Amino acid sequence: MNEKKDSKNAEATRSHKIMTIIGIIICVILVPILIINITLIIKSHTNKDDVPKIGGYCPLIVLTGSMEPEIKDGDLIIVKQIDGDDVKVGDVISFFDPESTSNSVLTHRVTEIVEENGSLSFRTKGDANNTEDKMAVPEDELVGIYKSRIPGAGNVAMFMQSTAGLVICVILPLILLVGYDIIRRRRYEKENQKDTAALLAELEALKAKKAEAEKTESNDSESK
Repeated sequence: MNEKKDSKNAEATRSHKIMTIIGIIICVILVPILIINITLIIKSHTNKDDVPKIGGYCPLIVLTGSMEPEIKDGDLIIVKQIDGDDVKVGDVISFFDPESTSNSVLTHRVTEIVEENGSLSFRTKGDANNTEDKMAVPEDELVGIYKSRIPGAGNVAMFMQSTAGLVICVILPLILLVGYDIIRRRRYEKENQKDTAALLAELEALKAKKAEAEKTESNDSESK
């Protein structure tokens, strides 16, 4: 009986470990993206004329393939805020598009640095584009310098901003984990109740066997 109980406990432990690992994986993947997403949403509403920053770093979602193959459409890139004096030719920078009226941000490579009347501006070009950008980027339109990217994470971040994404990527996993934990606890309690009942039955059987043995011994003594 103990072997059977140990086997059930081992199986329950394995199942619990598997679900724990799955939960950790989900958290490792989704929590950073969720935090970045929430930060982007909050800061974009509190300061619509600036790019949201976290400790001097800006997470940006790439919406075009102008920098392929280094940076792809749908990537999440990390841009570090720097001064214009620190920019060099060949750097990849993010900046407010001087041709746009909607404060859109582009990420292109610097091809030339122009200094005029003490002010800096940058000529830029997308690696996948055939020509340079039409307008130079004034220093005050600089957002920062490209540091790293998370492939495809931009698509995930955008999806998580939708109602369906919030349900699928956040609410549903939480419901599944909580639901599994409730089922696991109930199953564990039920198994404990069965084991307790079996132990009690075994104890009663032992008591009955002992009583029968004592009765037999008593009868044998009286016969003598």
